[in-house]
Amino acid sequence: MVSLANPKIESGGAAEWPAQPGAAALAWRDLVEGFARVWMWPVLALQDVRLRYRGSVLGPFWLTISMLLMVGGMGIVYSQLFGMEVRSYLPFLAVGLIVWQFLSGMITEGCETFLREATVIQQVRIPFSIHAYRGVFRNVIVLAHNLILVPFGIAIFSLPVGWHLLAVVPALVVLVINGLWISLLLGMISARFRDVPPIVASVLQALFFLTPVIWPLAALKEWRIIATANPFFAAVDVLRAPLIGVATADSSWPMLLAMTAIGCTVTFVAFARFRARIAYWI
Repeated sequence: MVSLANPKIESGGAAEWPAQPGAAALAWRDLVEGFARVWMWPVLALQDVRLRYRGSVLGPFWLTISMLLMVGGMGIVYSQLFGMEVRSYLPFLAVGLIVWQFLSGMITEGCETFLREATVIQQVRIPFSIHAYRGVFRNVIVLAHNLILVPFGIAIFSLPVGWHLLAVVPALVVLVINGLWISLLLGMISARFRDVPPIVASVLQALFFLTPVIWPLAALKEWRIIATANPFFAAVDVLRAPLIGVATADSSWPMLLAMTAIGCTVTFVAFARFRARIAYWI
C-alpha cells in the first residue's frame, strides 16, 4: 500500500505529483490569510501609533490639535480669497484637509509597506498582505482622531444632520479598499525601485493644489470639468460631501468605483506575478 504522503504511483511506475497552486491562487491565499489574522494587524497598527507618540501626554490627539489650528488659520484667510462665508468655508476646508491627510497618508506610507518591514519579512513567514492591512488600518486610526472635530463642527456651524450621513460608511469602505491596493502596488514598486517614494511625495504635493481641497469646485467656473476628472477629487468628495451636508458631484462615485475596479485588478495581477520576489527586492 502506498502512503498518502507519497506521490501516486501509476501502474507503469511513473510518479504523479500533485498539481502545485498557480501564482494567482497563491496571491489570493495570501490576501485571504492576511485578512483572516485580524488579531494581528490591528494590534500592530495600534502599536505603531503608540510608538510614534511615545512619551507624549496627548498622543495622537496632537494631530487633531494641529489640524484644528491649521483650519482656523487658513479658514479666515482663504474664505476671503474665495469670497465665501467663514461659516460655510470652514467645514468645507476642515473635512477636505482631514480626508486629504487620510488619502496622502495611505499613499506615502504605502510606498514603505514592505521596505519598513524588511527585517520581519526576511525572518518570519507571514502573508505579505498583513503589512498592507496594517498600514491602512494605522491611517484609519489617525482619521478617527481627526474626525472627532466633525461633531463639533456640525453643532457649531449648524450643518444638516440626516440619513445622508450614512453615505460616509460606503465611502470609507471604498477608500480603504483603494488604500489596500495602493499599498500593495506602490509597496512592490518601491521595493524594486527606491526612487519611487520621493517621486510619489513630490507628485502628491502638486496634486494637493490641483485638487479642490482648499478651494471650491465653483472657482473653476466653466473649467470645473478639469477638477471633476481628477480621481483625487472623487475620493475627497464622496466622504466630504455627506459630512458637510451637500450633494456629491455626479461624476464622483462612478469615477471612484472605476478607479477601484481598475486598481484592484492591476494590483492583483502584479501581486500574483511579483509576490515571490518581494523578499529578494528588499
